[in-house]
Amino acid sequence: MIRALGMMSGTSLDGVDAALIETDGIRIGGFGASAFRAFSDNESAVLHGGLGLWPDAPAVPDLARLVEAAHADLAAGFPDAQLVGFHGQTLAHDPRGRGTHQAGDGAALAQATGLPVVWDFRSEDVRRGGEGAPLVPFFHWACAEWAMGQGRLAPAPVAFLNLGGVGNISWVDPTAPAPEAPGACLAFDTGPANAPLNDLMRRRRRQARDEGGALAAQGTPDAAIVAAFLQDPWFARPAPKSLDRDHFAALSQAVAPLGDADAAATLVAALAASVAAALDWLPSPPGQVLVCGGGRHNGAIMAALARALPMLVAPVDSIGLDGDMLEAQAFGWLAVRVLRGLPISGPMTTGVPEPVCGGRISHPRGSLTKLFGT
Repeated sequence: MIRALGMMSGTSLDGVDAALIETDGIRIGGFGASAFRAFSDNESAVLHGGLGLWPDAPAVPDLARLVEAAHADLAAGFPDAQLVGFHGQTLAHDPRGRGTHQAGDGAALAQATGLPVVWDFRSEDVRRGGEGAPLVPFFHWACAEWAMGQGRLAPAPVAFLNLGGVGNISWVDPTAPAPEAPGACLAFDTGPANAPLNDLMRRRRRQARDEGGALAAQGTPDAAIVAAFLQDPWFARPAPKSLDRDHFAALSQAVAPLGDADAAATLVAALAASVAAALDWLPSPPGQVLVCGGGRHNGAIMAALARALPMLVAPVDSIGLDGDMLEAQAFGWLAVRVLRGLPISGPMTTGVPEPVCGGRISHPRGSLTKLFGT
């Protein structure tokens, strides 16, 4: 087993998650310490200004250094780590066009931490014709397999719903022999999640989020806006599929005339409706939907999901997992898979024609000794 430090800065642009995981790249041996480093208001503003930029934009090198410094700062608190999985900060994602862009140089982070760093997880998948996202589903399979072994989950299909800036769902069968096995996983983005709501709060109230869903709970959703939102052709596209953070900018424009509470409630209703629509693409109804990511802390979102979905909806913490750190843990697990040459995506998760082991490995002199002990 390798002690891998997974690091994730998501599309919500609120900060960096870091979490240790012990794994051989297949099964989970144990979970370790975790931490969060918030982006300052200035850092968050700079990153928001970089959304949509590609590597050749003049502002990108400075953005990348900001991302690298934040990750290095957080990694210093994990002296027992042997390997780092570094996702980088997604600024643009257009798999059928220009590709995908995560700012941050893994080689620079390797020099800063003194550890081997696995990074650039998405590019190879996109190069081979995949969507490059979502990448966490194979780890969701490992989590379900772990929970099943702990007696906390039935040996039957279950769905993980991650609510970050964008929502994505993973249908997994933990009885399958491996995540890349036929019938083990199906995953895709469901639609907008926290990003439109967070953006609304930043614009109107100078707040990072609707804390606990308090504002949305006071409002009334606009059913016509939600119905129009569901007419977007993207919902008719077969899975797997992935989204850029700002694909549904029209939704934010549609709620602009509404009062604060009604606008927030409408964005929450749209999120729940998009997840309900996603159920039509699943191979079979899951026994339950386990919610992870920041969205599960929003009471209005959780209530809307419970109303919209015909099965149990519960935070992923209910089966002994840390819903705040699942994505960070995932990139630690994925880093070990890359190191071992195992696939991190496949036809039913990103739409790539065959399973792909992506990622790049950077290591400063001497770092492999710490990893392998030779």
